[in-house]
Amino acid sequence: MRNFDETTITEAVLARVANAPDPRVRAVSEALVRHLHAFVREIEPSFAEWEAAIGFLTRTGALCDDKRQEFILLSDTLGVSMLVDAINHRLPDGATETTVLGPFFVAAAPELALGADMSPGVEGNPLFVAGRVTDAAGRPIVGAVVDTWHSDDDGYYDVQKPTEEEGHFAMRGRFRTDAQGRFHFRTIKPAAYPIPHDGPVGKMLEAQGRHPWRPAHVHFMISAPGYETLVTHIFEEGDPYLDSDAVFGVKDSLIRAWPRHEAGQAPDGSVSRVPFHTLTYDFGLKRAD
Repeated sequence: MRNFDETTITEAVLARVANAPDPRVRAVSEALVRHLHAFVREIEPSFAEWEAAIGFLTRTGALCDDKRQEFILLSDTLGVSMLVDAINHRLPDGATETTVLGPFFVAAAPELALGADMSPGVEGNPLFVAGRVTDAAGRPIVGAVVDTWHSDDDGYYDVQKPTEEEGHFAMRGRFRTDAQGRFHFRTIKPAAYPIPHDGPVGKMLEAQGRHPWRPAHVHFMISAPGYETLVTHIFEEGDPYLDSDAVFGVKDSLIRAWPRHEAGQAPDGSVSRVPFHTLTYDFGLKRAD
């Protein structure tokens, strides 16, 4: 078949990819061709627009290295990352909802004792965090590993601006739940922050009339034998960016008040000389299939 035109080219390409020996490769390729061709037919790009699109993707790839992944950022800001997350986490009642991992997880975070301060020496308003890990039916999970991390009160993570004072592991740690499935620790209150917007994704957001900000949140990754690993955030109630999160990661069930308390006795029995905040949340894990 030759002499393709705008009405015949799609079927011609589909006929070619139909020979893929792997059924999954064939199905994905066919869907890609159908939807991509439909997109082009809908917008009818000029040659200048087509070249601009290729340039955008080229610049996006050029910014990717071992410290920055601009294509994941693109996926995040177009809602694709959260769509993939939703498809892969159809959860039963009682299981905590998931959200995106984000780029600042560190696998080698230190394991700390329950109640430890995971932000020693870092300036900011104290935040006391407590929670419980259970199965979807509410039964406590003993020894669950709770990885947690967050930004500082300027919106930066430790890996973005490591200093001798803070060290490489600031505002992150790993805890294990006790016999009642509980955990608690002390840290500082994180702030809202913008995603990296100095590259092509930032230009895209600007062109779309969008901002790059994420609401304040604390990350959690919770794992235990026999259960699916939970990756989620807990967001601060009242944050101005809850309804316009740049990566579409906010869910109502993940929003909690972080109330402010006057200086005095803290939840862990210590005495805080400055006002502090508290965050409490119970997490439910889904059993592994």
